[in-house]
Amino acid sequence: MLNLSQNGCSVWVASSTELARTPTAIALGKFDGVHIGHQKVIQPVLQSARGEDGRGDGEKIPEGAPIHPSQSSTLPSSPRHTYSTVVTFDPHPQEFFTGQPRALLTPLDEKVQQLRSLGVEQLVLLPFDKELSALSPQDFVAKILVQQLQCQKISVGQDFCFGKKRMGTAQDLQILAAQYNIPVTIVPLQTDTGNLLKNSSCLNTEPIEDGRISTSLIRQTLEAGNIQRANRLLGRPYTLTGVVIPGQHLGRTIGFPTANLQLPKDKFLPLQGVYAVRVIILNETPENLPTQNLGVMNIGNRPTVNGTHSSVEVHLLDWFGDLYGKNLVVQLVKFLRPEQKFPALEALKTQIQLDCTVAREILSTQC
Repeated sequence: MLNLSQNGCSVWVASSTELARTPTAIALGKFDGVHIGHQKVIQPVLQSARGEDGRGDGEKIPEGAPIHPSQSSTLPSSPRHTYSTVVTFDPHPQEFFTGQPRALLTPLDEKVQQLRSLGVEQLVLLPFDKELSALSPQDFVAKILVQQLQCQKISVGQDFCFGKKRMGTAQDLQILAAQYNIPVTIVPLQTDTGNLLKNSSCLNTEPIEDGRISTSLIRQTLEAGNIQRANRLLGRPYTLTGVVIPGQHLGRTIGFPTANLQLPKDKFLPLQGVYAVRVIILNETPENLPTQNLGVMNIGNRPTVNGTHSSVEVHLLDWFGDLYGKNLVVQLVKFLRPEQKFPALEALKTQIQLDCTVAREILSTQC
């Protein structure tokens, strides 16, 4: 159980229903990515919680702001308050059934960061185990949602399934919840038409083929290196967040020092290769605003120097200083080229110079 808070805005993270704050207005689903479709599902419970006691919007936290664990809650204590709550599963159901680790678009810290920026007050992680997976749809509603979470309102996506063998549909949930006078909002599936963010000047909005916005589609676009589309589906840049650790210092020898980034083990990585990126350096003191820099990032095995394992390395343009131990948030803007092996370090140096020039041009034309 954690209360992750910053600047007065907090998300209470409960690892079981026993630790949850009640009563609740619940958005129910897996929510890996917290993409545009997920945000539509979450919106009704935010409105419900605010409408009940007249509270205003939660404070919006800048992307990449640090998260500090605290032992005490700063959430409202009024018994009349209904907590806007996202309920999801841990581990991911697919990981439970296959026994294979699943890389996530938003590992826990990132998911909390995104939920907090939306104004969500609470995240409940239902332990997905044999017992939970065996619950019938009726028992899931009665035991989990009604008895344990004291749910007052539910919001789900149109394709939501639940209960043993995914037998329950969103419509079934609506019928079952009605027996307890709990309203259920079924949110239509969101579609990418290439114009979803037509009012944003920061993202590529050229029309492309339509597709239902989903975590699977975003994973596929990232695997293909289509960063502009992935960012559009997410509603924000896809980010890699980690701490800078010592590397082999090979970049220094050719005049391009890099920050070797240690990421969460369950973070999903996009296509290997070189990217134009923006890098936010998180300061250790909360009163200082994070600084942002332009950069070039490489994801791969570094074949030119006979690398034996995959790494994520970032070169900051026009940056001079020590980054070891610093936390970086790397926002992916555009895929530049696949990773390749060069005959010599001099050829690699020439290509990196070209990459930096191209990245600077791209980043200077996009906000």
